[in-house]
Amino acid sequence: MLVPFDPDRADSNGERPTENKLQRYLQRQSPELLAQIAQSITPEVQQLIAGNIQGLMGSLPSTQFSVQVTTNRDSLSSLLASAMMTGYFLRNVETRMELESQLNSAIGEAEES
Repeated sequence: MLVPFDPDRADSNGERPTENKLQRYLQRQSPELLAQIAQSITPEVQQLIAGNIQGLMGSLPSTQFSVQVTTNRDSLSSLLASAMMTGYFLRNVETRMELESQLNSAIGEAEES
């Protein structure tokens, strides 16, 4: 049976989770804002993040295997943090690539004039 994620639930050792400022920040955000942020991610970045997570967790073809992943709270938090940081990093790289492309186009047009 799958148990929904509850950040206030005790872990398998009966210990309460430590304060996680990022988690609390995300919980305070409106669903509309989070949806808006999620929609701004390009398919290329989504594909790279999905590949990164699959690489971290391992991937088997779902047509041939029924995969169930079991982990603890700390490992899941680390995976989430890794995915978020990868997303921010890739989005920044993508923005830089777009700016460089625009700058190169502008320089090319200026040289032609």
